[in-house]
Amino acid sequence: YHNKSNKTRIVKTPGGKLVYQYVKQQASPTVCGVSGARLNGLPRRRATDLRCKNVSRKNKTIHRAYGGHLSHAVVRERIVRAFLIEEQKIVK
Repeated sequence: YHNKSNKTRIVKTPGGKLVYQYVKQQASPTVCGVSGARLNGLPRRRATDLRCKNVSRKNKTIHRAYGGHLSHAVVRERIVRAFLIEEQKIVK
């Protein structure tokens, strides 16, 4: 059928034949759950590819609190807010 998930391209094989090859859809980038910003350092991979064992954990996440889920700006803002709240409790 002629739809977005059924795209093909013609590829020449080593034997010289022209064959159709089905093209997978490109994955959407990982985005922050709060701000919606694109997360840097994560590959644009389909969820099934990330679940596979051939991709190591090192390549799936970012080594930080909330890494791979929230952007650095949101994490920084939460840390600063928590710190200021604690400071305010001490002052009172």
